[in-house]
Amino acid sequence: MTESKQHLKGLSDDQVKESRAKNGSNSLDHQDKNNFLTSLIEMVKEPMFLLLMTATAIYFITGDYGNGIFMAVAILLVSAISLYQESKSRNAIESLKKLSQPKSKVIRNDEIVEILSEEIVLGDFIQIEEGTFIPADATIIQSNDFSANESILTGESLAVFKNEQSENNQVFRGTIVASGLAICEVNAIGGETKIGKIGKSIETIIEEKTPLQLQIGNFVKKMSLVGLVIFGIVWGINYYNSKNILDSLLKALTLAMSIIPEEIPVAFTTFMALGAWRLMKMGIIVKQTKTVETLGSATVICTDKTGTITQNKMSLAQWYIFSSNEIKDIKNENESPNLNKEEQELLSISMWASEPIPFDGMEIALHEAYSKLEITDERTNFQLIHEYPLDGKPPMMTHVFENQEGTRIIAAKGAPEALIASSNLSEKEADQILAAVESMANKSFRVLGVGVTEFSGNNFPKKQQDFAFHFKGLVAFYDPPKENIKAVFETFYNAGILVKIVTGDNAVTTSTIAKQVGFRNPEKTLNGDELMAMDDATLKEKVMETTIFTRMFPEAKLKIIKALKDNNQIVAMTGDGVNDGPALKSAHIGIAMGKKGTEIAKEAANLILIDDDFSKMTDSIAMGRKIYINLKKAIQYIISIHIPIILIVFIPLALGWVYPNILSPVHVIFLEIIMGPTCSIIYENEPMERNLMLLKPRPFTNTFFNLKEITISIIQGLMITIGLLFVYQYCVATNCIESVTRTTVFLTLISSNIFLTLANRSFYYSIFTTLRYKNNLVLMIISLTIIITTLLLFVPAFSHFFQFETVSGSQIGLSILVGLVSVLWIEIYKWFKRRKH
Repeated sequence: MTESKQHLKGLSDDQVKESRAKNGSNSLDHQDKNNFLTSLIEMVKEPMFLLLMTATAIYFITGDYGNGIFMAVAILLVSAISLYQESKSRNAIESLKKLSQPKSKVIRNDEIVEILSEEIVLGDFIQIEEGTFIPADATIIQSNDFSANESILTGESLAVFKNEQSENNQVFRGTIVASGLAICEVNAIGGETKIGKIGKSIETIIEEKTPLQLQIGNFVKKMSLVGLVIFGIVWGINYYNSKNILDSLLKALTLAMSIIPEEIPVAFTTFMALGAWRLMKMGIIVKQTKTVETLGSATVICTDKTGTITQNKMSLAQWYIFSSNEIKDIKNENESPNLNKEEQELLSISMWASEPIPFDGMEIALHEAYSKLEITDERTNFQLIHEYPLDGKPPMMTHVFENQEGTRIIAAKGAPEALIASSNLSEKEADQILAAVESMANKSFRVLGVGVTEFSGNNFPKKQQDFAFHFKGLVAFYDPPKENIKAVFETFYNAGILVKIVTGDNAVTTSTIAKQVGFRNPEKTLNGDELMAMDDATLKEKVMETTIFTRMFPEAKLKIIKALKDNNQIVAMTGDGVNDGPALKSAHIGIAMGKKGTEIAKEAANLILIDDDFSKMTDSIAMGRKIYINLKKAIQYIISIHIPIILIVFIPLALGWVYPNILSPVHVIFLEIIMGPTCSIIYENEPMERNLMLLKPRPFTNTFFNLKEITISIIQGLMITIGLLFVYQYCVATNCIESVTRTTVFLTLISSNIFLTLANRSFYYSIFTTLRYKNNLVLMIISLTIIITTLLLFVPAFSHFFQFETVSGSQIGLSILVGLVSVLWIEIYKWFKRRKH
C-alpha cells in the first residue's frame, strides 16, 4: 500500500484550478437561498412592524405628515437595526458552519494534504479511512480491507466490502467508511453526485427550538395577547371620549406598541449566535447555537484519557519479553537500539500489528522504533491482504501481510487480557504476564500485548479471537499528562462540576495518571464488564460515586450517559474515535477533538475543540454561563422598562387624569430605538462576573426565571412607574401645562432607563463595582442617549415635533433625582444578598 501510493502524484495546483473552473466546486447548490429576503419577510410579519405601519398610515391619512414621516424613518431605522443584528447572527452561524465542515485527505503535488471537503475537484485522488465520511463520488484505485456503510442511499445498515477489482468499485458522497482504507479517484462532485441528484443534503442542520426558545416565544405571544386586549379597552375609552375613530385608534396603538417586548427574541438570537462566534474565536466550534444555552448547565464532564488528560505524545518506555520473563527500560529512543533477537522480534511484530500508514500515536512510535533497527526494512516488500479492525472486549486488532513469495506475517496487538485470552497459556504464565502489566501500569504506562500466529489459505476466521496466537510480550508507552490539566480539573471542581474519566485503558494505568494530575477519588473505579452486569437501579447509584470507568466500549459508554441522565445530570462527553459516536450523540454536550477526532466523532458532537485543548472546556462553560446570565439581565431589563411605559400610557387614560395621553407613538418608538441596542448590544458585550465559575451549575429547568427573579424585575418596573406618576402629579400640582408635564415625565423615563441599564449589569455586585467592568459600549450608548435627549429638549424643531417644552434646571434635576431613587433602591437588596453570602 505504502509503495504503490507513491506512484499517485495527484493533481498539481494548476490542474486543481483548471478542474474547478471547468466543473465547479464540491457543494450542493440547491442549499443556496436568499437569506436577506427571508429575514425581510419574517420581519414584516412581526406584530410590532404591523403596529408601526398602521400608526404611520393613520398619521398620513389624518394629514399629520410630520409624525407620519418620522414614523416612516423610525420604521426604516428599526428595520435596519433588526436586519443588521439578523445579518450579524447569520454571518456568525455561517462562519461556524464553514469551520465545522468535514475535512478530507487528498493527494496533490505528490503528497497527502488535508483540505475542506468542498474544495475537492473532479479528478482528485482522495484517501478515505475508517470513521470518515466519503466527500464525493469516486472510483477505488487501491484499498485495504475496505468497507462502507451506504445506508443513507440504500437503507441497508450492513457495511458493503469493496475493492479495486470488485464489480462494484464505486464509493458515494455522504456514505461512511466502516473499515479499512482506500484511495479513490473522484468522478462526481457537488450536485452531480448520487446524493446531490436525489436532493438529499447531509450538510443541512435542522435546528429544533430549545426549551428556552419556546419559553421566550410563549412569553412574547402572551404579552401580545395581553396587548391586544388592552388595545381594545383603550381604543374603546378613547373613542367614547373623543368620538374620533382614527385618533382613538392611534392612541390605542401607542399602548399596544409599549406592551409587545419584541426585543426579547432578537436578544436571544443575537446572544446565542454571537456567543457561538466568540467561542469560535477561542478555538471552540459550536455546531448549533442552541449548544451555547446548554453549556452553562453542565453538571458532569466525562473525559477520555489519551490526548485529553495526556499529551498524546506516545514514546516507547518499556517492553516485556515473555520467553525470558524480563522487563527492560528503553533508555534513549532517539538512538539506534542494541537489541537481542527476542527484542527485535517483539518490536517487529508490534509494528506489523499496526496500520501500514500509521496515524495513532502508539503506532507512529512503533514504526519509528522499527525503522531504527539494524535489520532489513521489509515494509515495502509486504502487502496488507486482510485485517481485523480494533474490536472485542477488551479490544485487539490483527493484520495479515504477505509478500510476493507467499510468506505471511499475522500479527496482533491490543489489551493484554485480550491477547492472553486468545493465546494457549497456562494459569501460571497468564499470572506472570499480568504481574508485568501491573508493574508497567503502576508507572502510568499504556500497555499493549503482542502476539503472532500462522494461517494458510484465504478462508480467514470470522473473528480474530478465533486465531491461536503465540504470546510474545508487552510494549509499554509513556504519554505524559498535559501541564495545565491539574488547573483545569480544579476549575471544574470549584464550579461544582463532577469529572469522570471514561477510557479503554486499564484501571492501574488510569488511576496512576489521575493521581499525578490531582484528580479527586482516583481509587473509585469500575470496568466495562462490571458495569454491563449491573441492573439500572444499581448503576444509577454507582455511576454517581465512581470517578474512573476503565476498559470501556460503546455500549458501556452509552449506559454511563443514560445512568447520569437518570440522575438528572447535564452531561458533557469528550471523544475522538468511531466508537465514541453513539455516546457523543447521546450526551447533552458531545465534545470532539479537532485534530485527532474522526469525522464520525465530529459529526456526532455538538462542539469541536480545534486544537484538542481540553482546558478550552473551562472557557466554553464559563462562556455558556456568562451568555445565559447576560441574557437574563437583558430580558429582566426589558421587562422592567416596559412596565412603566405601559402604565404611564394606561393609568392617566383609565383614571381620567387631566392629561390622559401623555405619550404618543413617536415617543414610544423613540424609546424602542434606545431600548433595542441597550439590551442586545450592551448586555451581550458584558464581561463575566468574577464569581461565576465559583457557583454551582444552574438547574436545567422548564422556566427561564425563578419567582424571585421575575418578582425583582416587576418591582423594578413598578418603582419606576411610581416615580413617573409622582413627577406627573407634581407637575399637575404646580400648574404645569401638558407639554411641560410630558417633557418632565419623559426625562424621568430616560433617566430611569440609564440608571436601570447600569444597575442591572449585576444583581449581586454593587453599581460601583460594575462601573469598573470593561465594556466600552455602555459609555457609547448612554452618551448617545444623553446627546439625542439634549437635542430633543433644546433644538426647537425637535422639541416642537415631540411636543416638548423648555423646562427649568430644577425640573431636570427632579427628573434625574426621581430616576436615580426609583432605580438605585436595588443596591440595598444587592447589599443584603452579598452579606448573606
